[in-house]
Amino acid sequence: MPNSKKELPTEKTILHPRNKHRERYNFKELTSTCPELQPFVILNKYNDESIDFSNPEAVLMLNKALLKHFYSVNYWSIPKGYLCPPIPGRADYIHYIADLLATKNQGKIPTGNAIKCMDIGVGANCIYPIIGNKEYGWSFVGTDIETATLQSATKIIEENSFLKESVELRLQKNPNNILRGIIKNDEYFDFTICNPPFHASFEETQSENLRKLRNLKHTRNIKPTLNFGGKNMELWCEGGEKTFVQNMIMQSKELSTSCLWFSTLISNESHLKKIYKVLKELKAFEFKTITMTQGNKTSRIVAWTFFNEQQQKNWMNARWNK
Repeated sequence: MPNSKKELPTEKTILHPRNKHRERYNFKELTSTCPELQPFVILNKYNDESIDFSNPEAVLMLNKALLKHFYSVNYWSIPKGYLCPPIPGRADYIHYIADLLATKNQGKIPTGNAIKCMDIGVGANCIYPIIGNKEYGWSFVGTDIETATLQSATKIIEENSFLKESVELRLQKNPNNILRGIIKNDEYFDFTICNPPFHASFEETQSENLRKLRNLKHTRNIKPTLNFGGKNMELWCEGGEKTFVQNMIMQSKELSTSCLWFSTLISNESHLKKIYKVLKELKAFEFKTITMTQGNKTSRIVAWTFFNEQQQKNWMNARWNK
C-alpha cells in the first residue's frame, strides 16, 4: 500500500525561469513521444509515476524521451558506462550563460549560428550543443581527449540534421592540455563551457558512486558498481576539480584575446577561494559566480574574462550587433 501522498510543487522554481524542465515530469506525454520509456515507468511509494533512478537503463531512456519531447532529438544514445547527464541541470548552465552574455548587451541574448561556444569535454552525450543550439541557435566546437567518446558524439550529430552544420568535434591529443592546441590562430569564441572531472582518484570516484547508489536504494547493503554513471576520464583526473580548473585558467590567460567569457562548473564550494586567487593573480578583468540548484544539489558556474569594458563592447559590436 502506498504511503500517504504528500503535496508536491507543480513547478521546480529553483530551476532557471526559461528551463523547459521546471514542471514535474509528465510521463503520459513523455511515453507518448517516446514509447520505449513505458516499460521503465513505475509507481513510487506515493503512487506517483516515476522511474527507478538507480537503474542506468531507465535513466538513459528518460533522457531519450526528454530530448525527443523538448528538443526534437530523433536519435540519442551513449555507450554503456558513460556519463548520463541530468538534462534539467545541463539546460540551466546554458540558460545562465545566455543571461551572462545579455548583461553587457543591453539585456539582449545574442542568438544564431554566429555565436560560437567551445564545449570542453563534450562527452559521449553531446548534451550542451543539443540544448544550446535548439534554445539559442548557437554553434559549438566540442573537444574531448578520448576517441571513443567523440565517435559517440559524432553519431548523435550525424543522426540529427540540425546539429550537422552547427557542431564540430575536435580531439585534444595532449591530455595535459585543455585549451592549448584546440583554439586555432585567428579563431574566436564567445564563451566556453566545461564540466570538469570532479574527483582526484579512481577510489574517490567509486566511493561517491557507492554513496549515490545507497541513497537511491535507501540501503547500505550495496556492492560497488564499476563506472556507474561515468567513465574514469569523465569523473576524475590527477588533482581533481581544483587542479583541472586552475590549469584551465592559466591556459585561458595565454588565449585571453580568443574568447570573451571562459566558464566552468564548480561542484565543490571549498575550491572557490583558490580559484578566485588564481584569477586575481592572472589579472582577469572580471569574474562572476552563478549558483545553480537542482534537487538537493547545489553547484556553481565560475565565469571570467580578460577583456575590459571597452573591449567587451567592441567585441559585441563586431560579432553580435552587426
